[in-house]
Amino acid sequence: MEKDKKPSLLRRSILANLVLIILTGIFLVWLALIFVDYWTDHGVYKTVPNVVGMSFDDAVRTLESEGLNCEISDSVYLADVAPGHVVEQTPKSESKVKNHRTVYVVVKAFSTKMETIPNLVDMSVRQAESSLEGLGFTKVKVEMVPSEYKDLVLAVRINGKLASAGARVPITSVITLEVGEGMEDIDLDDSLSTDSIEKVDLF
Repeated sequence: MEKDKKPSLLRRSILANLVLIILTGIFLVWLALIFVDYWTDHGVYKTVPNVVGMSFDDAVRTLESEGLNCEISDSVYLADVAPGHVVEQTPKSESKVKNHRTVYVVVKAFSTKMETIPNLVDMSVRQAESSLEGLGFTKVKVEMVPSEYKDLVLAVRINGKLASAGARVPITSVITLEVGEGMEDIDLDDSLSTDSIEKVDLF
């Protein structure tokens, strides 16, 4: 009888240990889920405020006050926006995000955009103006100068100083194109009359 009882007790002990191990595993998983929820603020969301139009420093303060981070993702050149001000944000305002989420912003560049002056000499004034406008230059003036080459660009001045192709200048610079005004047509009848008078004087 005692021999039969020992295997039975052994089986019960093994089953009890298995149950204990399973319960311990379930308890540990439950604790892990609670920890993850706590660590990630599960179910807790923040509403992203609108920072477009703010200076970068103000945008950082506004977002940090809501538990969010702020980083510059890009900078652009816009004429009607103050340098360092936000022109775009991601995620957009009113979006629901987790705490400590980073909001990426695009700001107006702090420095003026630079562009390279192309070779404009011997180009027609219309082509030269079109090329400069395509690069973003808005302060382009035309100054007519005496020359037989009508409507051709003879020289380029940047803020009053002669400039050559390849020069890098701010797009806010004043560009003056010196353009040939062409020689006035000489009246053929006047020319013939003058020649006749000269011939008469020879006799």
